[in-house]
Amino acid sequence: MSERWPGEEAEALELEEEAPEEVSEPDEEELEEPEEGELEDEEPIPQLRKPGEHAEGELDIPDDVNLIEGEPDGTRRGVAIVAARFNGEITNRLLDSALDELDRLGVRQEAITVMPVPGAFELPLAAMALAKTRRFACVVALGCVVRGETPHFEYIASEAASGLQLAALETGVPVAFGVLTLENAEQAEARIDKGAEAVRTALEMADAFAQLRASAVQASR
Repeated sequence: MSERWPGEEAEALELEEEAPEEVSEPDEEELEEPEEGELEDEEPIPQLRKPGEHAEGELDIPDDVNLIEGEPDGTRRGVAIVAARFNGEITNRLLDSALDELDRLGVRQEAITVMPVPGAFELPLAAMALAKTRRFACVVALGCVVRGETPHFEYIASEAASGLQLAALETGVPVAFGVLTLENAEQAEARIDKGAEAVRTALEMADAFAQLRASAVQASR
């Protein structure tokens, strides 16, 4: 029996208690990869759309319901375009896109009124004034707001969007949102068709409203 100095026995006991337990290595069978076909019963992980992508597809409306659906018809009343001069290089191209689309859809040039305003913040007031004249079947608002280093972008973009919606709600005249909200000016290149898209939206809504009014008149007779 070996002799220990005072205190050595207690230290030895502490070391034995602190010694980690041996970890048994897994058997080779446990490390084997699952055979082909074993994971077939598992449900596939759904693939989410990338940010910015749109869900394609059309509305599936039953044939036995009443349907009021507008078309981008340019043969009806006049169309008003309110365009912001700020970021004019981009807004000019939006305006060209809108005018080309109006021509393609058969809207006569004398039926088109263009009203320039200083910037996107002034678009709602001008759209409201144009809609209240009742001379136009719809209003198309065009402009461009580019993000800068201050919160100015958020304020202008938000007020333009809510103001244009308010103009449509208060007057009942369709007001289409053709305002680009960009991180930088280079992003405008892929979005110039927004002018034509806004025209189609405005005319489609105007046609739908015309059908709605006509059906209401027939129902009252």
